[in-house]
Amino acid sequence: MSINHEIGIRIRGARDIEGMSIPELAQKTGITAELIEQYEGGKTEISVSALQSISGILGVSMTELMTGEAAKLSVYSIVRRDKGVGIERRKAYDYKSLAYNFSHRSMDPFLIIIEPAPEDEPIALNSHQGQEFHYCMEGSFRMRIGNHEFVINEGDSIYFDSTYPHGMKALGSKPAREIVIINNLDKE
Repeated sequence: MSINHEIGIRIRGARDIEGMSIPELAQKTGITAELIEQYEGGKTEISVSALQSISGILGVSMTELMTGEAAKLSVYSIVRRDKGVGIERRKAYDYKSLAYNFSHRSMDPFLIIIEPAPEDEPIALNSHQGQEFHYCMEGSFRMRIGNHEFVINEGDSIYFDSTYPHGMKALGSKPAREIVIINNLDKE
């Protein structure tokens, strides 16, 4: 069973516990009912922003939707090298949650590896509540935020309002590695 299918089962279960219909969840998250049905059926990759929005509305953590287990740590969390919980997203990105085991997070840190893509391939965009911080550790990538595009190189960082459509694409033939911190202001 794929991780997308497992996450879909957990979303459906949490939605059922809340007594919420798919159209109600769609209305509250701004995600179409058709896409929620695809998520619940494991038929499509779920974005981090969708996972964050759905978890907030259903009152469960992203960790619970990703792993099926509640985060238990509340004083500190150590995630050892290569032990972050992966999130299937787009084929171009490999997401690893770096605080999946810390409960009641006010921000979500990720290690993201951006795979190279053809130059003519458009940057896939998404948007969600909150703010983001990106720090490029290795390689370089093109970042689009709204109508603005930037090249982010190793050692560069960018902070932005994530309600604007945004996305990124690795430049050159090597993957780019970055640390991303997402703060969903709805959690505060």
